[in-house]
Amino acid sequence: MPIRNEPWPTGTPCWVDLQSDDVPAACAFYARLFGWTFEQAPEGAGGYTFALLDGRKAAGIGPRPEDPEGPPAWITHLAADNADQVAAWIAAAGGIIMVPAFDVMEAGRMLVAADSAGAVFGVWQARDSFGAEVHGERGALCWNELHTRDFDGSKDFYARVFGYTYDTVSDTEEFRYAQFRPVGAKEAFGAVFEDARSLSGAPNYWLPWFAVGDVDGVSDTAAELGARALMPPADSDYGRMAVLAGPEGELFGIIDPVMPAGTA
Repeated sequence: MPIRNEPWPTGTPCWVDLQSDDVPAACAFYARLFGWTFEQAPEGAGGYTFALLDGRKAAGIGPRPEDPEGPPAWITHLAADNADQVAAWIAAAGGIIMVPAFDVMEAGRMLVAADSAGAVFGVWQARDSFGAEVHGERGALCWNELHTRDFDGSKDFYARVFGYTYDTVSDTEEFRYAQFRPVGAKEAFGAVFEDARSLSGAPNYWLPWFAVGDVDGVSDTAAELGARALMPPADSDYGRMAVLAGPEGELFGIIDPVMPAGTA
């Protein structure tokens, strides 16, 4: 099992959490899908819950803010050495700080922002908690994908803020997809995808992917529990995969990877 025992490099997707209107129901749903167990965060964390895989932190589920900007959704958090400095870079690159940097007890410091194309993401500066402790394993996060209608602008934003470099997979009118590498990384940790099929006016967004061993079985279970398949199970060069909308409408992908995913 790939295990992480130190902070993730700057710009790496290091954590995902679900902002939910019904945390107990969301926990029950994902326990069935991924075999997660749950642990309450310390008192004062506002009902936040850690999802555990074999006792290690894999993701989080917490109550949606009282004045939410949007519907329930999975939020991807990018690692940073200095959240306040990254906030200045986000603003300079055309992004918007939605929740200014604040301390999360002794765990770390974080902020929430929207990039230059409106996709929402978090920034996490690790202290006692560095993010995902398990990754690339069945039931764990294995890939993070930015879906955007502003392919070039989004690439430029993350290059300016986090120093991303890109490996182009395809750059045709039909399919534009580039994997990104944070500074110093030898392998890709996610990708930018031009989602031209997204409805006009729909928000751009980060899509988390979770590794599973039986995409069809997990998709069927999700449907029985109230989810919808936005992309039914299908084979790809990277493994069998599907994109689902959970019971609250939150989007996520599942994949049985054909090769190890070097991601958070």
